[in-house]
Amino acid sequence: MGTIKDKIILLVDDEPAILQMCQSILKENGFENIVTANTALSALERMSAKPDMAVLDVMLPDMDGFMLAKTIREQNPIPILFLKGEIDDKSKGFEAGADDYMVKPFIAQEFVWRITAILRRTYKESEESSFLLDACKVDLEQAEVYREGQEPVSLTAKEVEILKKLYANAGRIVTLGALCQTVCGDIYIGYEKTLMSHIRHIREKIEINPRDPRYLKVVWGL
Repeated sequence: MGTIKDKIILLVDDEPAILQMCQSILKENGFENIVTANTALSALERMSAKPDMAVLDVMLPDMDGFMLAKTIREQNPIPILFLKGEIDDKSKGFEAGADDYMVKPFIAQEFVWRITAILRRTYKESEESSFLLDACKVDLEQAEVYREGQEPVSLTAKEVEILKKLYANAGRIVTLGALCQTVCGDIYIGYEKTLMSHIRHIREKIEINPRDPRYLKVVWGL
């Protein structure tokens, strides 16, 4: 489950100002899962985050973006958007397997449109609204948890939002801040203790043994 804006985007540029600008543009437009790198080597290290898309500067200090794209694609065939200061390498970019190519400087909204279009072409937003665990079935649309031989247990609105966020990022770490923002919006400072209370209640509803959780786990410090 999940939406386009839940996808992880890898931004790679050796100019700090451009890297910060691209990150800010995406965050302002609802993209929260952003990984950044300023060299090809650090970009390859960031592949451990399992990005769903890469935005690559063509001119990098240790490897050109075209070679980096080829190396990334050997690990994971994710879509790639190239950024370049001149248009002369555009054909080379597409030959390297680019899904799109933008010339710097660019308009912020066009940057978002192109990334959104690539993601929509590559990943169809799931309409799945329920999932099965060993102990139960969770129906997010009906906001209920079903256990065999028992009456359905209702989920609160906030529990549903938390589960949606976690399920959309299954297998990945979701920070407390990201979860709090999902539930409360931008004003969430001080909500962490309440969030953990929600987590406890969710565990009681979905886990076989809430004291030894199998599905909803905490990675301390993260």
